[in-house]
Amino acid sequence: MSAASHRVVVPPSATGRRLDRYVADVAPALSRSQAARLIQSGRVLVNDQPRDPDFRVTPGDCVVVAVSETRDTLAPDPRPLCRLLETPDLVVIDKPCGLVMHPGAGDEQATLAHRLVAHYPELAHVGHPRRPGIVHRLDRETSGVVLIARTATAYQALQQAFEHRTVKKRYLAAVHGRPAVSAAEIDAPIGRHPTRRTHMAVTRSGRAAHTSYAVLAASAAAALLEVRPHTGRTHQIRVHLASIGHPVLGDPRYGPQPPSANRLLLHAWTLEFTDPAGDRWRVAAAPPADMQRELREHSLELPPTPTTTRLSTAS
Repeated sequence: MSAASHRVVVPPSATGRRLDRYVADVAPALSRSQAARLIQSGRVLVNDQPRDPDFRVTPGDCVVVAVSETRDTLAPDPRPLCRLLETPDLVVIDKPCGLVMHPGAGDEQATLAHRLVAHYPELAHVGHPRRPGIVHRLDRETSGVVLIARTATAYQALQQAFEHRTVKKRYLAAVHGRPAVSAAEIDAPIGRHPTRRTHMAVTRSGRAAHTSYAVLAASAAAALLEVRPHTGRTHQIRVHLASIGHPVLGDPRYGPQPPSANRLLLHAWTLEFTDPAGDRWRVAAAPPADMQRELREHSLELPPTPTTTRLSTAS
């Protein structure tokens, strides 16, 4: 995507004008609603700061408008989404196994991003145009809870929450064998595999990565773990569990070949976060039917899934 930036200084004649109206005035190709969407997407700055559409400009304010000359557009895919929570600021989705998060090499169509813009057209102007509203990711093979921002303000706030590690994530993972201890920490850096460029690995030159786990159930040849990643490295849970000799069942990349299950038995179970309004939420998704069948075949009993609930409200 390329963009042309328009930089203007507010004259005295525009004193008190709403920002969306002023942007529409100085960029005649934009309607007021288009100007509002640009502002909400964070592509309009006033004195180097993002503002709301109803912000009132004053003489001397420097307004920078980044208007796209070409923009990657996603063809809306109307197939359904499984919504776990929806507010004006965000939506939480239960992503099925096999669905890619957004377009990439070899995956230009039929991604979660395509479905999102069909159901939430406003997301076309939130974040990157090919990753609308997406503030974190799950692997294609991983099912479960995904948090999506619906406004530019929420997008920025939720991105910061993930960066500052105030979002708490819990996964369910069925693994080969039973770990020697019922609960443990894995603190090992993760980086690109030295010879397999599409793989990640525990390596001295990698970035710090921290995962904790607890055994929930076990059988003769497998165990069900509750896993909490405290950092967000690519394939972190899969790499860390494989590194201690307990790869995730059904993992086509880090497990034994051929995979011992019909799908990766890794599920994003719960997500705990604070929304832009200051309310604290816990959102949960039970593992899908295909994963539950696989767990029964491995004699692993699932615990009850917590309810989706607001844990606290803004004071």
